Amino acid sequence: MKSHFVLAFVALALSAVPAAQAQGYPTKPIKIVVPFTPGGGVDINARLLAPKLTEYLNQPIIIESRPGAGSNIGTEFVAKSPPDGYTLLMNGGAVAINMSLYKKLGYDALRDFIAISVFSESPNVLVVHPSLPVKSAKDLIALAKARPAALNFSSSGSGSTQHLSGELFNLRAGVKTVHVPFKGTAPALTSVVGGEIEMSFANIPAISAFVKAGRLRPIATTGLKRAAQLPDVPTLKEHGIDVDVTVRYGIFVPTGTPRDIVNTLAAAIAKAARSPDTRQRLLDQGAEPVGNSPEEFGKIMKEEVVRWAEVVRVSGAKAD
Repeated sequence: MKSHFVLAFVALALSAVPAAQAQGYPTKPIKIVVPFTPGGGVDINARLLAPKLTEYLNQPIIIESRPGAGSNIGTEFVAKSPPDGYTLLMNGGAVAINMSLYKKLGYDALRDFIAISVFSESPNVLVVHPSLPVKSAKDLIALAKARPAALNFSSSGSGSTQHLSGELFNLRAGVKTVHVPFKGTAPALTSVVGGEIEMSFANIPAISAFVKAGRLRPIATTGLKRAAQLPDVPTLKEHGIDVDVTVRYGIFVPTGTPRDIVNTLAAAIAKAARSPDTRQRLLDQGAEPVGNSPEEFGKIMKEEVVRWAEVVRVSGAKAD
């Protein structure tokens, strides 16, 4: 039933793009705000999506990085932008996580945004510096239990799925590793590559080059199944560790954005995710193309806010 709905939406969406454009939108460049530093999964997805939106909407798409405060700076900027379809937000799980992780936010993820479409989704990967004497998650757990609070894990910032992946790992594995937040995935991984931090949780697009070069060792993924790009890397669940984290990279607009603009953007994102060249690039990066409807994405967002609130509560995660 669900697949029929998605296919029906895509078919309708693809035909809707030119019709909506004929009504006048867009008439000027569109900005996609990325609330993380360049080089991470959110940034990579935004840069994969932008050329297709330029092609389909006949207007330049500008990527603007506004990192800081666990993505809250860029996210709040978009929430308070005019709801006219010219300022978009690309974000992952942080937009839902921060609802419960931070006591004071300048926005409400469900009240102040319309979820347009998930462009792609992928798991996080637990990676370690090659010098760390571990080859599996079980090895890491044994080392962490022998050296409590001595191992550190980096993330792209407090509230990111990388941060919560680490907190869930601590909780489910019964260990204590210390969270060290950075302002983005790129510096978080650089800290591990350089030997400053022992390990990290990050998405496949961000770790690929380091893994191929032998500068990071992947030992587990956070998905329900093994990633096609890392077939020899088991999931944490295979090790008996109950961690399931899938990162969804989606586009949001401020609440109040006209429905015809919402439909135009959703149609263009769905078309982009399913275009043969972009689909292959996403798969090569370890991400699954999605391109769902605003209704589906909105439902997912409500579920994610509830789910992550429970994870934050049970794990005791804090905004560093």
